[in-house]
Amino acid sequence: MGQRHLAIDIGASSGRHIVGEVIDGRMVLEEVYRFENGLIEMDGHLCWDMDKLFKNVVEGLRVAGERGLVPDTIGIDTWAVDYVLLDADDHRIGDAVGYRDSRTQGVRNLLEKQHILSFDEQYARCGIQYQQFNTCYQLYAQKAEHPEQLASARTFLMVPDYLNFLLCGVKANEYTNASTTALVNAKTMDWDNGLIDRLGLPREIFQPISMPGTVLGTFTPEIAERVGYSAQIVLPATHDTGSAWLAVPARDEKAVYLSSGTWSLLGCELRSAITTPASAQANFTNEGGYEGRFRYLKNIMGLWMIQNVRRELGKETGALPSWGELVKAAEAARTEGFAATVDVDQSAFLAPQSMVSEIRQACREAGKSVPETAGEIALVVYDSLASDYARCVQELKELTGTDYTSINIVGGGSNNAYLNQATADATGLPVFAGPTEGTALGNLMVQFIAEGAYPDLESARRALKDSFEITEYQPR
Repeated sequence: MGQRHLAIDIGASSGRHIVGEVIDGRMVLEEVYRFENGLIEMDGHLCWDMDKLFKNVVEGLRVAGERGLVPDTIGIDTWAVDYVLLDADDHRIGDAVGYRDSRTQGVRNLLEKQHILSFDEQYARCGIQYQQFNTCYQLYAQKAEHPEQLASARTFLMVPDYLNFLLCGVKANEYTNASTTALVNAKTMDWDNGLIDRLGLPREIFQPISMPGTVLGTFTPEIAERVGYSAQIVLPATHDTGSAWLAVPARDEKAVYLSSGTWSLLGCELRSAITTPASAQANFTNEGGYEGRFRYLKNIMGLWMIQNVRRELGKETGALPSWGELVKAAEAARTEGFAATVDVDQSAFLAPQSMVSEIRQACREAGKSVPETAGEIALVVYDSLASDYARCVQELKELTGTDYTSINIVGGGSNNAYLNQATADATGLPVFAGPTEGTALGNLMVQFIAEGAYPDLESARRALKDSFEITEYQPR
């Protein structure tokens, strides 16, 4: 009998503990625990409640044992870029400020104006796209606001690294998440000390980089006692997109990958980074992937927009609309002839007081029809995303020189039939949607391979097609 594994998959709004096994060559999953996550305001910043987050991690492990689903190994993945600092006694320094906080506004301009570091040079070395919340900018902002915190720091850990440390006592910076700091050299796949020095950051806080598949350690005695068992911690691609990328059942090497969730990540898989000026101008990123591959992609605002719209509509009506209701309302608005799109990558959509108001304002400013009903607002979001996907696919084609033959969508957004069809129509490419649990699956796939259930990534990807339903959408 094969081993049992557990993926702890944590996103910006929720987390899940999903147990996985390989039975007769097929992957079988079972969710055992789910919890809410989100940013809270602390001392004037948007922060993560790390104590509550870790409490839920441990509780989910305990529930798995209680249900008789004790895992042999576990792996944790989370969102990227955010981190904690530890002092000499391994105590957390300050708050875990989140990427949607405003502290990084203007940092890039400041660095360039003072001739400290230009984005063009940084991109040529690390290949990471500009986003105002990149870890390098967060660290520089923290140094400016709280120099004493950087001065007393002895350890830098990204969010999943920190959770692993609390579970097993081992400090390590996992490669796929570390790459999103924009401080890892794309050629050496190691920390770029030149960039770190230019930003005035202490080199010694950064840990040796560990690759996915590394066995980090086992639970500390205290954690083993709390959950009722011990297990090995295996590093998956700890960046959730890195895990989701693994779970794409691509037919060939000419497939576009799209991880669709709070963020939409659209791109392809490469064996070497593209760090040309043209790539920098297009703002594509080269994030580290499994086995030293690169996820060449662009971040698009994604379902964050409709998630906020849904919450606002729920507050207005007193009843939260279902995702299915929003899709039906959007389809009805389209049938009635409403049409409008916006640039989904506008900074106004990053953390607005009212997403609905910002969408309406963007339509006004662009001279488009202004959406009034819930269906019209949802339609603007979905059609705008599909339009942006099409633009990004064209850019991807130009930058890589590849004629793509399909789009493969994984993650929660793969359930949205309207958006899937709109994407096929906008790009002119067939869309293959599924599996839904892309991130947790990719996390588990690394554990399956480490166990020996599959000999390599290619065989694990082939097994996806036999294990999960994949829905095809042809362009109309």
